[in-house]
Amino acid sequence: MSDTSSVYERVGGMPFFERLVDRFYEGVAEDPVLLRLYPEPQDLAPARRRLTLFLAQYWGGPSDYSDERGHPRLRLRHAPFAIGGAERDRWLVHMRAAIVSVDPPDEIARALDEYFEMAAESMRNQMT
Repeated sequence: MSDTSSVYERVGGMPFFERLVDRFYEGVAEDPVLLRLYPEPQDLAPARRRLTLFLAQYWGGPSDYSDERGHPRLRLRHAPFAIGGAERDRWLVHMRAAIVSVDPPDEIARALDEYFEMAAESMRNQMT
């Protein structure tokens, strides 16, 4: 991206990430493949909050995630969960739908999609 401001600033800050994550979790809540990965599937609010704070921080926003939880250590935090190709693919389906629903500028949509593709694959810990 050619603009020197952060993605966080360019999309309008925290409300964008809240909408993105809310839309993502609407899909997760209806997806049995993903829902079984959540220790408390009846209450996704804590996971929703963590993802919102993480993404906001990653894309240039405040450091609330790290202030509360320390270094992200994403692979370590996801290690207890069996994440294979099916889980990765379902995660991407819902995240890509969330990107479309919040309708960021094309350049930001591409950057988000590229990041999520890489992140989803890096969380895989099963070869299925």
